[in-house]
Amino acid sequence: MTDPLSAHVAQAAWSLVRRAETWRAGATGGRRPLFARGPLFHVPAGGPGPGVTRPVALTVDDGPDPRWTPRLLDVLDAHGVRATFFVIGERAARHPELLRRLLAAGHTIGNHTYGHPQPFAALPTALLREEIRRTQHVVSEETGFTPTFFRAPAGGWSRTVLGAVRDQGLVPVDWSVDPKDWRPPPAARIARIVASARHGDIVLCHDGGGDRSGTIAALDTALGRLLRRGTVFAPL
Repeated sequence: MTDPLSAHVAQAAWSLVRRAETWRAGATGGRRPLFARGPLFHVPAGGPGPGVTRPVALTVDDGPDPRWTPRLLDVLDAHGVRATFFVIGERAARHPELLRRLLAAGHTIGNHTYGHPQPFAALPTALLREEIRRTQHVVSEETGFTPTFFRAPAGGWSRTVLGAVRDQGLVPVDWSVDPKDWRPPPAARIARIVASARHGDIVLCHDGGGDRSGTIAALDTALGRLLRRGTVFAPL
């Protein structure tokens, strides 16, 4: 897909799919996705029975950022929560020490393209593949770790994007809880939405691309609430 208008339409359609998947998760436990070949909207079921409890997966996009990522890591460490950080390749290349700190702390790293172009699905296929490949190379060269998960900028999926992701051996990941902290709204609103997460949800937050002080304060509050309710967290 190379038409920007078509890419925006596809992105809006995937937003509707995201809402439908979130509704279905409440009704079916998230075990029967609408599109088997689409991205993950929830943590996959790890056991055979309906009573198996799935963890919440906290995911963090757009870093690493030398101002906000270390502060967020301190909050996560204080709560004993491990997350999946979807990094932008060009930022990872500038701050490889943060990649190594993420992994040393028990977090995992996902691929969030090299330059975060939007609308992502409007790029020619060759550029889609290159955006993914370059970030894989940066992370692997700097850390020895090869990401297995990919998230498209702004959820910019299409059949071509999903094919390019899987051709490089990656699992496409979306989300089910989004506080839209990139805007950014007040910390109290971010905390309230994050704290609404249920078993199996994939929570989207950000540690780059702007002032993330509200996100950090909100996560400190929301993680405490969720842990007191017995929520289990795990990286993807």
